[in-house]
Amino acid sequence: MEGSFSVILDQEEDYRFRVDFGNSELIVDEPPPLGAGTGPNASRMLAASVANCLSASLVFCLKKFRQDVKGVRTTASGTLVRNEKGRLRVGEIEVVIRLDSNYEHLDRCLTQFEDFCVVTASVRAGIPVRVRVEDREGNLLHESR
Repeated sequence: MEGSFSVILDQEEDYRFRVDFGNSELIVDEPPPLGAGTGPNASRMLAASVANCLSASLVFCLKKFRQDVKGVRTTASGTLVRNEKGRLRVGEIEVVIRLDSNYEHLDRCLTQFEDFCVVTASVRAGIPVRVRVEDREGNLLHESR
């Protein structure tokens, strides 16, 4: 499942963007007072991505053991902190996965499911981000690594 992926964001108004995932769309927005709060912001999307990846990884492991997994409920809570420059950062994400029952081989899955979660492992290790800003003709205005 190696490869690349992309998403496209189009500004609709102020801080509200429509995100095109290729197979579905989502509205993202900043909460007031910056935005109107018409969708999740980036911090909540990050928490949702971590929670979804962990949940799916645990379900995948249990299904490998032919378990009928239903009713999984996951809560992700984030803490915002300020760095040394006073800028807000996601300081921590706590994820709680609640299973509807006990499953066979759960102990085995619990020892390994986090290791297979692409997003959580990437966030924990830190992800290099390259940034380019271009004008409408594609001319480079800014680049950082």
